[in-house]
Amino acid sequence: MTVASWRDRTASPFTPYKKEAVGARGMVASNHPMASAAGIEMLGRGGNAVDAAIATLFALSVVEPMMVGIFGAGFINLYDAETRAITTIDCYAAAPSAAAPDMYESVSDTWPRYLETVGQKNKVGYLAAGVPGSLKGWSHVEETYGKLDLGTVIQPAIRYASVGFPASPYMIDFIADNEEPLSWFPASRDVFLPGGRRPDPGQPIQMTDYAQTLETIAREGPDALYGGELGELIVKDIEARGGIISIKDLRGYTVLEREPVHGTYRGYDVVSVGPPSAGGIAIVEALNLLERYEVASMGFGTAASVHLLAEVLKIAFADRFEYVGDPDFVEVPTARLTSRDYAEQRRAEIDLERAKEYQAGRRVGESDHTTHVTTADRDGNVVAVTQTIHEAFGSKVTVPGTGVLLNNNMYVFDPHPGHPNSIAPGKRMNSSMSPTIVLKDGRPFIALGTPGGTRIFASVLQAVVNVIDHGMTLQEAVEAPRMWTQGQSLEVEEGIPRAVRDELTGMGHTIEIVPRVGGGMNGVMFDREARVIRGAACWRADGAPVGISGGPARVVGGAMYRV
Repeated sequence: MTVASWRDRTASPFTPYKKEAVGARGMVASNHPMASAAGIEMLGRGGNAVDAAIATLFALSVVEPMMVGIFGAGFINLYDAETRAITTIDCYAAAPSAAAPDMYESVSDTWPRYLETVGQKNKVGYLAAGVPGSLKGWSHVEETYGKLDLGTVIQPAIRYASVGFPASPYMIDFIADNEEPLSWFPASRDVFLPGGRRPDPGQPIQMTDYAQTLETIAREGPDALYGGELGELIVKDIEARGGIISIKDLRGYTVLEREPVHGTYRGYDVVSVGPPSAGGIAIVEALNLLERYEVASMGFGTAASVHLLAEVLKIAFADRFEYVGDPDFVEVPTARLTSRDYAEQRRAEIDLERAKEYQAGRRVGESDHTTHVTTADRDGNVVAVTQTIHEAFGSKVTVPGTGVLLNNNMYVFDPHPGHPNSIAPGKRMNSSMSPTIVLKDGRPFIALGTPGGTRIFASVLQAVVNVIDHGMTLQEAVEAPRMWTQGQSLEVEEGIPRAVRDELTGMGHTIEIVPRVGGGMNGVMFDREARVIRGAACWRADGAPVGISGGPARVVGGAMYRV
């Protein structure tokens, strides 16, 4: 199917809800317009894609606090235009030194309650928090790869926190879903339930304590948290209320630069993050499986293409559970899982007519509540970064006097001992994060990522296929109806037509219609023919791409033009 034929179909399966942005000198795409504006401010100051990304992340920790914060975790994929190298920065959370494989009492050995524990202690409250990596990771990237400095890129976030920002219906929905546990912690209640009730749309949200925390970080750098007075204040509160993170844990946290996972697909190079994230391995493995099929001729959103994607995802999830964990604790066969020989072996198991089950036991569970930022500058530098505090509002705990929300990343661990993702002191929990950069002829073509927990890599995979196989624009690709399975029912968004769903049922799939699969995807695309960068963000969140064009005044006759 050609690009033109897909767009010219009379029965198009969807119409994009949002419009793309176009910029000649830079692009920032994030899940909040004020955060994207913070990134553009850095580009306007002469900063690069790194400065834009870090400013955007700090701003998101204010305006999208349910998803991301300085006490969080994530991965950063960074393309350096000068060296043409891609580096993965691992700033994911780790288990405290006092953690143990059996520190939680499991309630079930089977799905769907496999990750649950008695009293929800791995999910809500102080014991659910892992040692954070976000602030140290953001600061490391800014210091190493940025053109500005931490004190500069943090300023928009300080401004937003002190002056306030309007609550969006999207944010209010998350507050409503978490109203009871937020009310258990006074500092959380004060910010997110002002006057004891959820805010109205447009009502200003102020974070004065958090603004002061950010000002401290601007002056003192990340050491304020990782061993300084801010860290000591947070640890004191954690230890007083049953948590186990120590000041030694904070001081000992290390940001790791890792080799990304590489693959190819129909002439494109695909680069994503490796373990302890399973996302990159799964994407490359899935693309290896898909490459031998005529995906384009199957058509987008048909029963044949959805069925094939479902079978490929089930294989990827089976391998993820069996093999992927923190590479410092378990041996992960990355090269084998991403090899074409292995794909040939597993492809033989796929039946194009019938749904099947694939070996590897337990399913995995991660929260959908994450955020993603993609930035690019005029020099061709690109940053794709996914960050989280795990569930919405993390552990629901805001440390009094700091405005800092604690993550609940310990919930990502397998609470049962003896598995690749079981708990161990200092170990980093598994993830599905997939900030991904796709190159053509050695230069960035698209970069993208999304929130969505275990649905992340499946969503990124579908967007890549949408662009390369189905000829979609990036805006179309991130907004297109999605599907997902890890071996149980096949989740499909409402945009998948009823006739297709019926056909899939006849192929043996148990269909579950869901309002959304994954979260708000965003990304950038380099249109080298038009010499512009295109930005996209989807309907599933408050995402907004913002581009910058223009430039300095033109020099005429050796001098600036003056009126």
